[in-house]
Amino acid sequence: MPGAKDEIAQNAAEATNAMNPLMAGVNRQELLGAVAMMLRSTMTNPVTTAKTAGKITAEHAKILLGKSDRAANPKDRRFKDPAWQHNPFYRRGMQAYLATQEHLNDWVAELSMTELEHARAKFVMSMITDAMAPTNTLLGNPAATKRVVDSGGLSLLKGLKNAYTDLTRNGGLPSQVDKRPFKVGENLATTKGSVIWKNEMMELIQYQPLTDKVHRTPIFIIPPQINKFYAMDLSPMVSMVQFLLAMEMQPFVVSWRNPTKEHKDWGLSDYIDSLVQASEVVRRVTKSKKINISGACSGGITTATLASLLAAAGDDRINTLTFMVCVLNPQREDSELGQIVSDASLEVARKYSRRKGILKGDDLARMFAWMRPNDLVWNYVVNNYLMGEDPPPFDVLYWNNDSTNLPAQLHSDYLDLGLNQPFDHPGEYDVAGHKLDLTQVKADAFVVAGLTDHITPWKACYRTTGLLGSETIEFVLSSSGHIQSLLNPPGNPKAKMFRNPNITPTAEAWAEGATEEAGSWWPVWGEWLKQRSGALKSAPKACGSHSFPPLCDAPGRYVFDE
Repeated sequence: MPGAKDEIAQNAAEATNAMNPLMAGVNRQELLGAVAMMLRSTMTNPVTTAKTAGKITAEHAKILLGKSDRAANPKDRRFKDPAWQHNPFYRRGMQAYLATQEHLNDWVAELSMTELEHARAKFVMSMITDAMAPTNTLLGNPAATKRVVDSGGLSLLKGLKNAYTDLTRNGGLPSQVDKRPFKVGENLATTKGSVIWKNEMMELIQYQPLTDKVHRTPIFIIPPQINKFYAMDLSPMVSMVQFLLAMEMQPFVVSWRNPTKEHKDWGLSDYIDSLVQASEVVRRVTKSKKINISGACSGGITTATLASLLAAAGDDRINTLTFMVCVLNPQREDSELGQIVSDASLEVARKYSRRKGILKGDDLARMFAWMRPNDLVWNYVVNNYLMGEDPPPFDVLYWNNDSTNLPAQLHSDYLDLGLNQPFDHPGEYDVAGHKLDLTQVKADAFVVAGLTDHITPWKACYRTTGLLGSETIEFVLSSSGHIQSLLNPPGNPKAKMFRNPNITPTAEAWAEGATEEAGSWWPVWGEWLKQRSGALKSAPKACGSHSFPPLCDAPGRYVFDE
């Protein structure tokens, strides 16, 4: 099933682990509370419940008699097998499931609850009905039953083996990726370079130039703390680092250490202090007073905080800023996930991580999996267990599963950002030792978002344009989702973007004036950087300098921390 495997992998890649302040506040206790609320509502709303039960019974009778014309959405991958249309048993099973799903969702919508309770109940009901799908069972999945017959039962044995492996080695979740083909430093993160400075929290990697000349102003890339840095240097074909090198740029990338419980007190202030030190090393090594800075996802939050701190101190070392798929001031209405989070749930999440010392990467991965169960759980139950297939070998998913922990203090600081919205209230809140105020940041800015990104929705990303004090801002909307927008090298025939030279007060107004362009946004960004990176000079013959000699080869040592 190479085509199906590719589709599974691509959909899972769009649900990659990512952090915005509201996502840090989801907790299972309140979701379980939503189940209790729905159960109570069966008694407090007996008329609504009885009416829904009657609708389900009536439609099931119609389905059994073969008089129903209910059909699955053509985009629903679960029901693509022809048996769902032509086999009476499977067709009736599909229709009964779809009818039950629709009526249960309608029942939840009619219950008397608060807006927050409704959002949670809707979310939990969606999880329940997704789990009820007949495709998740051997007898209810025609493709899986055919596979058992065709393989003489070997697919079932392989599926049981895969399930046992996941129970004992993957925390009970189905594996998303075959990790065997990948090895960091050998076929991932292979661009030549050196760690030229490090402290307890981070390693600073300088990459070896590929051209005889380089622009004088370097670019300093700040990745998210929730993932390892090598998404920026995933493989030669999708390496942002190699793209920048080919554009005659001087890239430096941070590799964060994977924190343990002993690092529970590392907070946003500590991360910013390390970045100030690292940026000074970049300036001294390149002999450049100015640096371009780029941050992706939660790394963009760190980048914005750093820029505000330096502006408050009168430090003008930042030449340009780039924000990639990053939301600085998320609103509850931005996404389904934001709608189920409350101030109380943020505080519960804070207490949990403080008690544990860290928010473990595995726990974050599990939370994200159940946010998108069809793409990140049930797809793999079918593929790995019912079909007896190995999960696909996919570099993005390997990186996504190579997760990191969050220190309790950094997690708490993220939660404060969600609660207080300091980016939207300039000069009112203390963050990382200063009054956060992006209106004092005047550097030219480039902001990129993904049209189908559900993790950092593009309209939320667009708000960054109204937070900065920059006179020159470029906003580009890629046609992809979260990770595919970020990893979008030239040459993809399906790539396209939307551009509008005018920054308008609202995202909707910007979209009305935007035009569609074919191709990747990387070359647009590359040319934008080149225009702001100074004259060309002879490329350095080696990484580092006399004061900062190479400590080890890229990708460094922190990237191997588990």
